[in-house]
Amino acid sequence: MLFLVISHPRPERPSEVASSRQAYWSWIEPKLASGEARSAYPRVGRGVAATFEVPSNERLHILLTEWAEIIPATFDVYPLVDTDAAKAALKGA
Repeated sequence: MLFLVISHPRPERPSEVASSRQAYWSWIEPKLASGEARSAYPRVGRGVAATFEVPSNERLHILLTEWAEIIPATFDVYPLVDTDAAKAALKGA
């Protein structure tokens, strides 16, 4: 299951959360290396847009809980369709 997740961190001074932001990147790096996270891009201002490839909603819930422990935030979650799968579905339509 592929998801786009956009974080909306609490509005705190950047200097107050610098160490938490560094911890986030340490947390996401192994997930990027394993492919569980396909991408993670900082948003202009604050927050991150990330894509996750996970086997279940429960696994995504665990990841977002871990993320929110590092940087308290709310999340917009969008289920996605893999580009190749979407193209294949169009051919079959």
